[in-house]
Amino acid sequence: MQKIKCLFWLLAFGWTPVLMAQNVELNGIVRANSDVENIHVINRTANKFSTTNSKGQFKILAKLGDSIQFTSVKFKTQVVIVSMEHISQEKLEVFLIEQINELDEVVVGKVLTGTLESDINNSDAKRDINFYDVGISGYKGKPKTQSERRLHEADAGNFVYVGLGVGVNLNKILNRISGRTKKLKERVRVETNDAIMRDIRDRLSEDFFATHSLDAKYHNDFFFFCTDDPDFQLRCKQKSDLEVIIYLNEKLKAYKNNLASGKD
Repeated sequence: MQKIKCLFWLLAFGWTPVLMAQNVELNGIVRANSDVENIHVINRTANKFSTTNSKGQFKILAKLGDSIQFTSVKFKTQVVIVSMEHISQEKLEVFLIEQINELDEVVVGKVLTGTLESDINNSDAKRDINFYDVGISGYKGKPKTQSERRLHEADAGNFVYVGLGVGVNLNKILNRISGRTKKLKERVRVETNDAIMRDIRDRLSEDFFATHSLDAKYHNDFFFFCTDDPDFQLRCKQKSDLEVIIYLNEKLKAYKNNLASGKD
């Protein structure tokens, strides 16, 4: 019995160097949960290369102890060390795990905080160039209407110097003499009054007449009566609702008196 054991170990140790030096063509197969075609199979020890077919099958030369690497964009890289079992069976089977590629978080543009002032300051948006940027003065109020622009043109103009530091604005003089400036001023006044009254009527008319009786057929005429007042803009332009209602109440009394006197 002792002799048999010694013979076994002699055979084992005797064949091991032979097996380690012997190249064997391994018939391999790659398995995975998705497509297994064109996976790179590399014998890093012997610098041999192969790829899998549509079924995941491949063939590659290897010997005992070689490192076989499996790489693919879709799967995690895996390395298998060729064992005695692989050599004796001339087979190699491996299961690859899919690689999940997580992209880094990408922030496009500025992060908005919800605070208006902060978001404006952090914004990359560029405003239009205005007169402040070029160092000149400019009009800072609301845009003028067509009548307001015409009035400005009629009542402005360049001075013509006649000597001794004296200048004459001929454009302004001629427009005043012809009466054009006066007509334009009246047009601007009427348009402004109409705009103010439309705003008042839209905002306050329903509530005002709910508490101040006046036949509906006189409502529009009442508003025109208010706009004819020389103090209309002074009392109503950019005033609070309470101030406007007080004014309308005063004018309603006067309007009703006119109606009564007209009937008489």
